[in-house]
Amino acid sequence: MARNLLILGTRKGLILLHRQQGEWRVRQTAFAGVPVSYAMRDHRTGVLWVCADHGHWGQKLYRSQDGGETFAEVSAPKFPEGSVIYDVFSGGAEKPASLSYLWIIAPGGDDRPERLYIGTEPGGLFRSDDGGESFHLVESLWQHPSRKENWFGGGRDQAGVCAIVVDPRDSNHLYVGVSVGGVYESVDDGRSWVGRNQGLRADYLPDPFSEYGHDPHFMVASPSNPDILWQQNHCGVFRSTNGGKTWQDISQPNGPVKFGFPIAVDAHDPDTAWVVPGISDEMRMPVNQALFVGRTEDGGKTWQELRKGLPQENAYDVVFRHALDIDEEQLAFGSTTGNLYYSSNRGDDWSCISHNLPPIYSVRFA
Repeated sequence: MARNLLILGTRKGLILLHRQQGEWRVRQTAFAGVPVSYAMRDHRTGVLWVCADHGHWGQKLYRSQDGGETFAEVSAPKFPEGSVIYDVFSGGAEKPASLSYLWIIAPGGDDRPERLYIGTEPGGLFRSDDGGESFHLVESLWQHPSRKENWFGGGRDQAGVCAIVVDPRDSNHLYVGVSVGGVYESVDDGRSWVGRNQGLRADYLPDPFSEYGHDPHFMVASPSNPDILWQQNHCGVFRSTNGGKTWQDISQPNGPVKFGFPIAVDAHDPDTAWVVPGISDEMRMPVNQALFVGRTEDGGKTWQELRKGLPQENAYDVVFRHALDIDEEQLAFGSTTGNLYYSSNRGDDWSCISHNLPPIYSVRFA
């Protein structure tokens, strides 16, 4: 059964939309004027989580146990005293680590309903085992030897953990995407980590095939086959069929599907995925100022350009890494120009729910 709630994190607060009689309408809003970097509902508990960027007042974390009617603040993650970050551009100069952004909050495995993860900037992975009452830094990733020389900010001051994948078959098996740093895998509940970047490109580095220093904008696993991973990377679209051990560049060689931020994968078909391309990192806008969604149904061998219902001239929409989501046949994405688009038929046709929203940072069905 299709989900009928859309959760938006925007530049001006949290927006919840409900679908009734086939139409999406704003049901309620919260945190008016406050940037919400990410928001989602935990499918295991029904709790609604909100990551907020209060600017001068810092990063705040909230939860609602009544569907968004009321929110309570929860202590945001804190780096342990003595934690440092490294400036790779000035010879590894050290500075104290302090929380500057909440990138994503993700549930743990279904067998661990109290487990939650948060990815932050600087590049911390934090874990809670008490339903979010407290979070602690996963030191094994923070202390990974690649961090000092290979993690750095890509468009932001510091590296950030922006993708968290928990294997639904084994809650001890995790992947994270660090922007900029790369993909890391743990098979022992986060006690140790190995880099999984073979086959990726980092064209901005002296060695594009460096072991570390890659920029996965967002990464997901196929729900029907979690050994198949997809990522929209700074340097292309990549896919792995062996649990991240090797990656294949599935970008269009001379086509528009390459640079972008979000990626979504079909729940039942591991060969089908969607992206929203842009021109490049230098020109973050739709290709030829015509907005489209790219869909592959053969594992990236070929791509379709889905344009029906999307603006095909004078479009400036940029879609951030968490601003595309899929639920069975329906997809939704939001853009930095405050446009929210919806498809009920796998992207074949699109309609605009609203042109008048704030810049949209995250979109999630619930």
